Amino acid sequence: MVSREHKKAALHDKLQLLRSVTNSHAKKDSSIIIDASKYIEELKQKIEILNQDIAQSSSYQNSWPMVTVDNLEKGIQVNVYSERSCPGLLVFVLKVFEELSLNVLEARVSCTGSFQLEALGVENEENGESIDTHIVKQAVLQAIEDWSESNDQEY
Repeated sequence: MVSREHKKAALHDKLQLLRSVTNSHAKKDSSIIIDASKYIEELKQKIEILNQDIAQSSSYQNSWPMVTVDNLEKGIQVNVYSERSCPGLLVFVLKVFEELSLNVLEARVSCTGSFQLEALGVENEENGESIDTHIVKQAVLQAIEDWSESNDQEY
């Protein structure tokens, strides 16, 4: 008999805990369980929305042009690649070269279906200062952001 009373009290405690977790105001045990079921469905919907947001964020990052900048013996190699076409981006990137006083020695550009730029730049000898690859990369990334804002692209 004590065991039965103990089980009933434990079940009541668990239902009250469930009631508090789900913010249920129900008094009946069955109503508490129904409220908990509704609460679980709401959580599932929130998870689905968050998963969609994560997927959109991931596709945003995948569609944003990738930039690599390497220091070579004869200059700085800049690579910009996007799976999507980026009309007008080349102008923004070349402005960065000009602002940083980098002379383009060689460049390959492809803008059909995707965007790809490979450019070798050397520092302007009048300047005399060595340009850090990190500064070049940050400037190119800023140019991409400026391009994106000016074109209202969905990037």
